[in-house]
Amino acid sequence: MNRKNQLTAICLCLLFSCTLNPAEAQITAKKPTISGIDPKNFDTDVVPCDNFYRFATGGWMKANPLPSTESRWGTFNKLGKDNDEKIRVILEQRTNSGVNYPKGSPDQLVADFYRSALDEATLNQRGFEPIRGRLKTIDTWSDRGSLMNLLAEMRWEGYAPFFGFYVGSDAKKSDQNIVNLGQGGLSLPDRDYYLKSDSNSLSIQVAFRTYVDRLFSLSGDRAELQAGARIFALEKQLAEASMTRVDRRDPDKTYNKYAYNDFKRPDQFGFLAWDDFFSAFATPSFDSLIVGQPAYLKSLQALLSTLTDDDLRLYLKWNVLNGSAGLLGAEAEQARFDFYQTTLSGTKQMKPRWERAIDLTNGNMGETVGQLFVREHFSPESRARVEEMVENLRGAFRERIQKLGWMSVATQQQALKKLEAFRYKIGYPDQWKDYSMLDIRSDRLYENVLQVRRRGMEIMLARIGKPVDRNEWGMTPQTVNAYYSPSLNEIVFPAGILQPPFFNAQAEDAVNYGGIGAVIGHEFSHGFDDKGSKFDGKGNLSNWWLDDDRRRFDSITAMITQQFEAFQPLPDQRIDGKLTLGENIADLAGLTMAYHAYNKAYGGQPTFFDGMSWQQRFFVGWAQVWAQNISEKELRKRLITDSHSPGEYRVLGPLSNLKEFQEAWGCPGTNLRMDVPASGRITLW
Repeated sequence: MNRKNQLTAICLCLLFSCTLNPAEAQITAKKPTISGIDPKNFDTDVVPCDNFYRFATGGWMKANPLPSTESRWGTFNKLGKDNDEKIRVILEQRTNSGVNYPKGSPDQLVADFYRSALDEATLNQRGFEPIRGRLKTIDTWSDRGSLMNLLAEMRWEGYAPFFGFYVGSDAKKSDQNIVNLGQGGLSLPDRDYYLKSDSNSLSIQVAFRTYVDRLFSLSGDRAELQAGARIFALEKQLAEASMTRVDRRDPDKTYNKYAYNDFKRPDQFGFLAWDDFFSAFATPSFDSLIVGQPAYLKSLQALLSTLTDDDLRLYLKWNVLNGSAGLLGAEAEQARFDFYQTTLSGTKQMKPRWERAIDLTNGNMGETVGQLFVREHFSPESRARVEEMVENLRGAFRERIQKLGWMSVATQQQALKKLEAFRYKIGYPDQWKDYSMLDIRSDRLYENVLQVRRRGMEIMLARIGKPVDRNEWGMTPQTVNAYYSPSLNEIVFPAGILQPPFFNAQAEDAVNYGGIGAVIGHEFSHGFDDKGSKFDGKGNLSNWWLDDDRRRFDSITAMITQQFEAFQPLPDQRIDGKLTLGENIADLAGLTMAYHAYNKAYGGQPTFFDGMSWQQRFFVGWAQVWAQNISEKELRKRLITDSHSPGEYRVLGPLSNLKEFQEAWGCPGTNLRMDVPASGRITLW
């Protein structure tokens, strides 16, 4: 049967629920009620071996055009919208119930926060009034000696001019928290936006200057002449001193530990009054800290010496205006939307008020909302089934490591030791962050946000000098995402992503392994990508490789870099293979692990469902996860800022390296895009 006829047969069977061979029509022991594949998602005019992404998702793309309120619309976004609808029901039940919930209870906190975010009339009436006091404080500031006190006050309110500051685990002593400082202070998404001179970049720079002027004008501060040009010029100097995104991916380059007394010496970074800064937070004493980008902080010294007091005041006021514009009524919110969403991402229209209110509630009271979300939308059965998949993936990874031809036995043993040390979290945290002391009111959105920011700072500062809390989560339960933490050596899967198309409790396993199974494998693989592989099983930045093995690893990953740099999503813009290397490694390795995990657990018999073999359904499961439509502006932005390749290439790239894919779909190995000859395939893990 040739490929076109095979495709026609498959699609007919998908439409009419037949099988290619009734004698082989066995299903797995789990007796699924559905396959998890919607035949309407296919584009039957495309041959799978020519472009599998378009074949598997083309129908979905046609049926799901980019909404006017979005810059990217894919399965992630659609599931996020579905979760928002569920959260809307939860919130409106509480806002409309008439029940007087106890002060500080999760129900009271989220209900009143949501009310404050919905109340457009009050927001418009108050306008810029909530930030007048902070702007006046900046306007009257003139004492250079008190600059760090002022910056600390602004940090409490969520504003972060000039540099980054957080408390997190010490990369070489992962069980202990430590103060971290690094670059920051930019309003545009990346340093490249200030430094490039192509026509697109220049038009964005003009639009940014216009936006700055517009926001100052709306605030009533019309005395700030040429504010946009001045802010852009100042931030351009910050950008010139900033480390690139590619370099920031290298933990060896960003781990620069100093004894605190050495750090604040005049010949180091003592040009700023760090004692004043940390005293303003009432931090516990500490004897050391990590500077992510020392060269940036050194450059900051030179910049500050050239800035006038007027320049400083203008920049600090800009940080307040820009950082609060979404909370100050319709005009300021529209100005911010027009620049960040329309100019940078191509979004045509704001979301309706209820969606923006949910975004604000999730963004500020996320864990509190999550407590209510998981009560209604996540079952213990789902958690147990995903746990089983995690262990099956671990088993597949274990076997693959043991059979690696390019890695020595000594390094294999260390890799296996790290693999066995992996921890995982599924669904939601066992302990929730406490916000019960907050005075959340139904008519004071800005003040509510300010309280949440202050509480977040308190939680962060309390970590100084204390062991790392391994029970803490880095995402809320309703988030449609997952992550790997190198310092904790753990993978985390919130309840929000454990839904179709990633995971369908009613669907058969092949599609689930192609979806959430490959995502699990992806997160596992981050522990062994170009960055995660520099951390050991305890989460410490430590070299566990023999030199020859590392050289062979780097040689293989260089081929992955080269492969993805050949992809050109836009006529004038290619994928940055170095920026996306970690994610591309994780996609290829994760997909490989998921395939072999399923094959070991359920693949002993030739199972067909809806006319496709389990191998074919597995790869469809992966492709349908990345279905999306995206605006050109958003794509252009992500090619600069996103460590992930665009969705289409997250399918085409890894599948072109898998002989299992070519065998499943009968690809002859002649088309250079999908049917790569065996000699051109890349195998890492």
